[in-house]
Amino acid sequence: MPGLTERLLYRVAKRWIAGYTLEDAIRVAHNANNRKLSVILNRLGEHTPDEKLIQGYTEEYLKLLDQIQEGKIDGTISVKPSQLGLAANPSLYGTNLLRIIERAEAYDEFVWIDMENSPYTEGTLKTYREILPGHRQLGVCLQANMKRTESDLKDLISRGGIIRLVKGAYPETGESVYKKRSDVDANYVRLMIMLFEGGGRFAIGTHDGKLIDKARELAKEQKRDFEFQMLKGIRDDIKPTLIEEGYRVSEYIPYGPEWYNYSKRRMRERKRNILREMKLRDGGLVVTDQVDKNFIADLLVLLVILVVVVGGFAFLHSPSILLGGGLALVVAVAAEFAWSR
Repeated sequence: MPGLTERLLYRVAKRWIAGYTLEDAIRVAHNANNRKLSVILNRLGEHTPDEKLIQGYTEEYLKLLDQIQEGKIDGTISVKPSQLGLAANPSLYGTNLLRIIERAEAYDEFVWIDMENSPYTEGTLKTYREILPGHRQLGVCLQANMKRTESDLKDLISRGGIIRLVKGAYPETGESVYKKRSDVDANYVRLMIMLFEGGGRFAIGTHDGKLIDKARELAKEQKRDFEFQMLKGIRDDIKPTLIEEGYRVSEYIPYGPEWYNYSKRRMRERKRNILREMKLRDGGLVVTDQVDKNFIADLLVLLVILVVVVGGFAFLHSPSILLGGGLALVVAVAAEFAWSR
C-alpha cells in the first residue's frame, strides 16, 4: 500500500513540481518559456546536516546552471540555505553559495536565495549582507508573516539588495510572527509600498488577487524594475494576463525526489485559500473567481487516497470486507476521469 499511496500523492504533487530529475526540470522550463514565462528552478531538499548530501546538492546546482546556459533557457535558479550547509555549518554554506554564484556570474545569470523557517532567517540574511557588495546579481526572499521583515527590508534597500517578497509558507509559532492572515496581508501591502518607493529591483511573489491588483496600481504610479513570481501550477489563469499587460512573470519550478514536504505546504496553502474564497450567498455556496478551480480535483484525489488506503487495509486484513476495496476502486476510477478532464 505505501507504493500505491505515494503514486496517488504524486498525482497531486506533480501540479507543483517538474518531476524527479534535472532533465525533468529542463523539459518543464522549456515548456514554460514557450508560454512566455521566465523560470526559477529549484532542487528540492532542505534542513540537511550531512556534508556529503550538501556537496551533492551544490554540484547539482552547478550542473543546473550549465544546463540552463546550454539550453538557452530564460531563467535562473533559487537555492535553500539549509540545503547548502547552513543547517550544518554557516561557513560551509557561504563557501558553497559562492561557488554557485561564481558559476552563475560566468554565464551572466542571477541567483535567488529562498527564505526558510525562522531558525534560518538571521543566518540567511547575514550571509547575504556579507556577499552582496561583491556580487550584485543576487537576490533574497523576505516573508511578510515575520514581524522583523520591515526592519530587514529597510536595511537591504539601503544596501541595494534585490528582494522577493512573499507571505511565508512555513508554519511558525511565537511572538515573532503575525498569526492572523489579515495582519500578514496588511504587512505585505506595507512592505510592497516600501519596495516601490525604494526604487530598486524586486519581485512580488504572491498568488493573492488583491495583492496582485495592488501591485498593478502601484506600478501605474511608479515605474519600477520588478516582476511577478508565482509557483508552478498555481494561478495559471492570471499568468498570461499579466504577460499580456507587459509584466515579466517568472514561474518557480522545483524538482527532485524530496517532493513530499514541499507539496504538503502547497496543499495547506490551497486549502486555506479555498476556505477564504468560498462564501455563502443567498443560501448557497459560491466559489469566487480567485479560487483555483483545479484544487477541487486535488481534494478529490486526496479523498481517493484515503479511501484506497482504508479500503485496501480492510481488504488485506479482512477479506470479507471486499466492498471496501471495490468502493476504493470505483472512486479511484472516477477521480482519474475527473482529473484528466
